[in-house]
Amino acid sequence: FYNAVCEASGINKGGEQELAKNTQVDTSRTIRVELDASLNGNMPWKFAPLQDVVEVHPGQLMQVEYKVVNDSDVPITGQAIPSYGPALAVKYFKKIECFCFSKQVLQPHESKLMPVLFVIDQSLPKDVRTITLSYTFFNLNPGAQAAGVNGSASNG
Repeated sequence: FYNAVCEASGINKGGEQELAKNTQVDTSRTIRVELDASLNGNMPWKFAPLQDVVEVHPGQLMQVEYKVVNDSDVPITGQAIPSYGPALAVKYFKKIECFCFSKQVLQPHESKLMPVLFVIDQSLPKDVRTITLSYTFFNLNPGAQAAGVNGSASNG
């Protein structure tokens, strides 16, 4: 189901795991990358970036981390789906390592730090100065939800 939704909507695409063709750093430009996190439905997790914003030069390798906590009493499997603003950024935002590449299983009350290693391709149009990278975590076993747990995103 997950793959069908992604294919039909065109999300979770964009050359993941591809390195930028030119790895020289363009120090004449700075791109503001805003990091966002949300949970789909009643997922009993907390999910947030450790930093809300990073500044990066095109061609510069950057690592950011997100924290996720399973607030339930049962194991939960989730899948993070990225989206980008502006939408054209998907062509230039090259993720080398990302928790979104695979399903994530968290045991009851387990927390994890999850890295994203990326580079912004130097061919990013010069008028793009800010990119928003947003992840939404989807519950892949929605029957495993703890009663009375608030599933909203949190910095907790």
